[in-house]
Amino acid sequence: MNSANKRMRIAIGGVSHETSSFAVTPTTIADFESGFGLYRGQEIIDRFQGANICAGGFIDGAKKHGFEVVPLLWTFAYPAGLIVRADYEKLKAEFLDRLKNDEQANGPIDGVLLDLHGAMVVEGISDGDGDFITAVREIMGPDRPVVVTQDLHGNHTQLRVEQANAIIGFDTYPHIDMAERGREAADILVATIHGEIRPVMALRQIPMFWSTPCQVTAHAPMNEVIARVHELEQRDDIVSVTVATGFPWADVPDVGASVIVVANESESLASATANELGDWIWDNRQRWFHPPVSVRSAIQDGQAAAKYPIILADHADNTGGGAPGDSTEVLRTFLELGLRDAVILYIVDADVAEAAHAIGVGRILTIDVGGKSDSRQGTPIKMRAEVMAISDGDFTYDGPMYAGLTGNMGRSAWIKQDGVSVVVVSAHEQPLGPAFARTLGIDCARMKYIAVKSAAHFRASFEPISGSIFNVDAEAIHTHEYSRLTYQNRKRPVFPVEIPPGS
Repeated sequence: MNSANKRMRIAIGGVSHETSSFAVTPTTIADFESGFGLYRGQEIIDRFQGANICAGGFIDGAKKHGFEVVPLLWTFAYPAGLIVRADYEKLKAEFLDRLKNDEQANGPIDGVLLDLHGAMVVEGISDGDGDFITAVREIMGPDRPVVVTQDLHGNHTQLRVEQANAIIGFDTYPHIDMAERGREAADILVATIHGEIRPVMALRQIPMFWSTPCQVTAHAPMNEVIARVHELEQRDDIVSVTVATGFPWADVPDVGASVIVVANESESLASATANELGDWIWDNRQRWFHPPVSVRSAIQDGQAAAKYPIILADHADNTGGGAPGDSTEVLRTFLELGLRDAVILYIVDADVAEAAHAIGVGRILTIDVGGKSDSRQGTPIKMRAEVMAISDGDFTYDGPMYAGLTGNMGRSAWIKQDGVSVVVVSAHEQPLGPAFARTLGIDCARMKYIAVKSAAHFRASFEPISGSIFNVDAEAIHTHEYSRLTYQNRKRPVFPVEIPPGS
């Protein structure tokens, strides 16, 4: 370890949110505090050291390169509606104050590693991530590097590319490479500070909404995209390549897919490489399109294949993308078909959870379930269900995503009517794996039908036990029939809406 490394001080943190413009519930500071949490200073290191999350990768980078970590503020709210402007400004101001105050007390910060999302929208600010990066840049000035990690589902803008030195997006969906991307960001930041590279970026936006079933990076066709990314990264003076599939439920001018290339010194190389990959993605756009599938047709196809468990990804009500989590079409269909050994993970309905706690395990609960947040989520389902188990919601993630972290679903219950089980929860979090269900006594591997309010993240843990998997477009606010979404701010035609499949 040389003396330069001993003196290097790197600030870390960020404000992260995937914002749905079509969700009616606003996001507040309280949601950040009750989501993945709001951590300050040493709390960030205590929470994320060794965890599979970008901040954990930053900390790993400090161990590798010998720099001093200056933890500022890190917070993540579960996806929901627009962030209240005053609350966002408060979080941003605290982050910036901590950065300035540490410099005044302890000397200059050599660089900043930001853990952001890429689809953050604030009341009156369509590009929350760009605004945050710009604010950090104003303090750091033009000569001190700022490197940013972002989710695969970012809606990237030119502002971000202009304000950051490098943007590093995830390579996997489900996102099992977060710590790895954090370590990569730390490598790039340190190399920049040492003058080993001078990163420059180019952005290529692609007017396309990428179908969710075609984004799973372990399978074709998405694995071919990532293979091309990695091939490009082997070229001389290409530092990093990011493909972002976008987040269609953010009604912002730059919504859609994109490519970001970080090159060493050469803007022309970065631009040419981004355009090369962007052109290939656009030319193959039909391959990234999958028409929506109904609930009943998916069940029929699964039964015909007779490969169990049949897993239905209720992606239009994915709480991991900001949907309310209480749509009822899947539940109604399971009951109407009289399915046995069927479970739904999860329906967000705090009233039902509280009622189950009040009546107790083994009792019969007659109550309306789901369909209470928004008329677009379907109507409530009258159930006469036995309370099988109750929980205060604590559990530990044991799959590839968020490994080493704990979670809490709030007051929760397992209720069952005939052969259909429902896990009702109070927190808006998607089922990343069977860990929480297991705490209630549910063995998902023994089920024949599993519905998850998730788009793809569930695959990291559920795919090994699955017989067949279908993404279904049940009635809910995050429909994947994008023509049904009412955009006000989208500034360009996109495939497959105004530019139809087959064109």
